[in-house]
Amino acid sequence: MTHVIGDKGQRTKQGSRIIGPAIAMLSAVLFLVCVSDQSVNTMSRIKDIASFEGVRDNMLVGYGLVVGLNGTGDRLNNSPFTQQTLIGMLERLGVNTRELNLNTRNVAAVMVTATLAPFARHGSRIDATISALGDATNLLGGSLLVTPLMGADGEIYAVAQGQIVVGGFTAVGASGSTITKGVPTSGRIPNGAIVEREVDFQLAALTHVNIGLNNPDFTTARRVAQAINALHGEPAARAIDPATVRLTVPERYHSNVAALLTDIEQLRVTPDQPARIVIDEQSGVIVTGENVRISTVAIGQGNLTIRITEAPQVSQPGPFAPEGAETTEVQRTDLAIDDGAGNRMTIVESGVSLQSLIEGLNALGIGPRDMITILQTIKAAGALQAEIEVL
Repeated sequence: MTHVIGDKGQRTKQGSRIIGPAIAMLSAVLFLVCVSDQSVNTMSRIKDIASFEGVRDNMLVGYGLVVGLNGTGDRLNNSPFTQQTLIGMLERLGVNTRELNLNTRNVAAVMVTATLAPFARHGSRIDATISALGDATNLLGGSLLVTPLMGADGEIYAVAQGQIVVGGFTAVGASGSTITKGVPTSGRIPNGAIVEREVDFQLAALTHVNIGLNNPDFTTARRVAQAINALHGEPAARAIDPATVRLTVPERYHSNVAALLTDIEQLRVTPDQPARIVIDEQSGVIVTGENVRISTVAIGQGNLTIRITEAPQVSQPGPFAPEGAETTEVQRTDLAIDDGAGNRMTIVESGVSLQSLIEGLNALGIGPRDMITILQTIKAAGALQAEIEVL
């Protein structure tokens, strides 16, 4: 019986020797998973922080006419360009109106803009935006006539035409009162432009690809290059400046650069950012980065406020006043001075984050306007380790 108990005790002791290290190992794994999750949350895909050379939009613009308006178009006497365009369009259609007095208000001159997406092919459709150019009051119900859309090089890349979709409206009452919602002088034509010319760019023939960072930074550029090199196992990428990472296309990706960019844009890196404070003076908005630090400094804030209040009073003559006494107005002035004597100075220790400083200043009742002045003064004193950008 004693032997059996001893055998059970021995097995329990051996089990504890096994379970102890297992629990420690499991705790370490859970810790690493938590740390990994936190690091992943701070990482961004390369496609979200950078752009690839040649993969870009192109702006298109054109001038055209909108017809079919219900008396809300341009006044031809006030908009000579609308009249000239209308006459020229009718002449191309075989109608001569040069010596006639045109007085229609159903036509409006407009500017048409569109964005040509990267690698848009011939015959594909893109959206067009319509904006009134003259004194038209509403484009609701109008139709855009054929309008060529040109790029920066003067070449025609698309042609737009169609019914305009307007989000706003204007209503006029019988007594002349009006109500306007949105902007009725602009609208859109979804898929209203047809691509007529493609942008010539041979992506598959590239031997080098430049990756441009949206926010230039030396550290971020180096991290992007290291992530790409770790993926391919060779030094194919290098940072040549804070905004550009130059990538040499590996041999196995020749003539298949699209697959290379697909693999690269899914890589995750942690973007670095400089210590910066952005201040909007008009609205009093303050935006700070996480790396902003403050050296040891003493802060005191106080304002001298003088308030003068005029309170005139009426003085009437007494019952035994001499003859001829009149009621007069007597000026009474109330003067109040607040020199901020109750305000105290605050000492900020070295290495304190800006968040802690702002929380302390808010606790003292300091508003955004005074806080902007304090931050600028701390920067002037050399105690703010960050760049201040005022919008």
